[in-house]
Amino acid sequence: MAIRQLSPETVNRIAAGEVIERPASVVKELVENAIDSGATQIEIVITEGGLSLIRVTDDGSGMSADDLALAVERHATSKLDEEDLFDIRSLGFRGEALPSIGSIAELEIRSRLREADQGFSMRVVRGAKESIKPAAANPGTVVEVRDLFSATPARLKFLKSERAETMAVTDVVRRLAMAHPEIGFTLQTGEKRPVVYPRGERSSSAWLERIGAIMGREFMADALEVSGGGSGALGPMRVFGFIGLPTLHRPDSMQQFLFVNGRSVKDKLLIGAVRAAYGDLIPRGRSPLLAIFLDVAPPDVDVNVHPAKAEVRFRDAGRVRGLMIGAMRQALEAAGHRASAQGGVLTVESFSAGVLPSVTPALASEPLGFAESGPGPATFAAVDTPSADMRVPDESRVEQSIDKPLGAVRAQVHENYIVAQTRDGLVIVDQHAAHERLVYEKLKAALVNGGVATQGLLIPAIVILDPDDAELLQNRAAELAELGLVLEAFGEGAVAVRETPALLGDTDIDGLVKDLAAELRADGTARALKDRLEAVASRMACHGSVRSGRRLTVEEMNALLRQMEATPYSGQCNHGRPTYVALKLSDIERLFGRR
Repeated sequence: MAIRQLSPETVNRIAAGEVIERPASVVKELVENAIDSGATQIEIVITEGGLSLIRVTDDGSGMSADDLALAVERHATSKLDEEDLFDIRSLGFRGEALPSIGSIAELEIRSRLREADQGFSMRVVRGAKESIKPAAANPGTVVEVRDLFSATPARLKFLKSERAETMAVTDVVRRLAMAHPEIGFTLQTGEKRPVVYPRGERSSSAWLERIGAIMGREFMADALEVSGGGSGALGPMRVFGFIGLPTLHRPDSMQQFLFVNGRSVKDKLLIGAVRAAYGDLIPRGRSPLLAIFLDVAPPDVDVNVHPAKAEVRFRDAGRVRGLMIGAMRQALEAAGHRASAQGGVLTVESFSAGVLPSVTPALASEPLGFAESGPGPATFAAVDTPSADMRVPDESRVEQSIDKPLGAVRAQVHENYIVAQTRDGLVIVDQHAAHERLVYEKLKAALVNGGVATQGLLIPAIVILDPDDAELLQNRAAELAELGLVLEAFGEGAVAVRETPALLGDTDIDGLVKDLAAELRADGTARALKDRLEAVASRMACHGSVRSGRRLTVEEMNALLRQMEATPYSGQCNHGRPTYVALKLSDIERLFGRR
């Protein structure tokens, strides 16, 4: 078959297949255009999940008649200065969204410059452009898209339900609204109430307010502010945002929002940095909640590597990763012993009003007056000895400790839970989980400060690898030696392991080395070895900590609380569970109907 040039209409539809995957893709492109135009208020209206109607209205700079005619042409844009693809300072830049949309739907644009007396409108019906006409319009732009995919009906078979498409549109708007608190957003999806994000400022408090409106008040109560800066390959870098306490986590990553230069991305490098920053603070298979914004110099990042611009490439990925991990770890360490506020809330919600056993008729007929009661068995004789330390603490010491974050010890209950009083409530501490974390942190500090003790092998273990993996391990031999794994080249495609970390004991050397090679190839880190060392330290901490069922003295319990206050990450145990729950006095009073 002879090669022939495709028609412009077919070319546009092919391009639309790359850019316009579903109605949410259209909303993303149109809202990004509105943001680039300098809008301060954006309204989005959709019906039937966006298939029947998508309308985006903004109060941005607007367009003249000449600009409007060019806007629906392929690769026509006002956002590239000198056509430099490595200096992109806007969300859109390819100039293919509007012509792609117009090729598969009915597209109408009404726009008016802020300083103009009248506006103009233009329609594109499934690739056929109509002439520009004068139109009554407010300053800004209104873009309407009707009957999406009517020119490519086969695409409709691959869409999900109306509800699923509506949820996808909502997610797109949430992400764009989160990145731009200085812009007001309104989303009407056919529900009774529209979703409204009021316009704010680009300040830390306004950002947290916008993030809280999207992620929930629960996140706001447990959010830690992240801030850090550094130098990239060609310009400065800055990371800021909010991350949740380690005790606040979910089974999926739906509540993780990552942005690069105001653009929402799902980048493997940044996801790996999040995982490395939290490390062993959350259980396996769980994901922390966060909203992180990374600003880098435009020449240091390539945003033109994905059709939907959902992925990016960094000029110096190592610096970006280091900045992200450092900033997040600093925030987590500064949080100290803090645990999620949700623990107290859930505890209060789990309480119910007490109901005494029903009284039998025989007992009900007996006199109840205290004066009439004669000698007999004590009322509480049938109750077992309470599982609690009832010794009264020294009140002078109580007054000294009651203002501390975890308060002063009042009792030990069921030989495992420490009850402490604070100035505005009480704290219940799991003594085993708390001490386990303290011991674990000491062991980790010893590994870092004292180095990792090694054990020499009588006969070096030879591990056969892919030649590229073997070379990668050899290049990182010094780093691996610091973690206790000493290896060297052994011909082509093999390494000889001479020493392993003593903490690992008799380990699977072949599997360990191959896991390390895979991780170095994937994200440049030797996480497998560090994870194994920390896993052993965790098990040692579990066995070396105060056991459940052990009675502690008041002095021991108070000492445990003071150590928790001074130790980072002590708000959760090695398995990611909270080590204590705090109850406010107001919550306790509410349980008894006093509030």
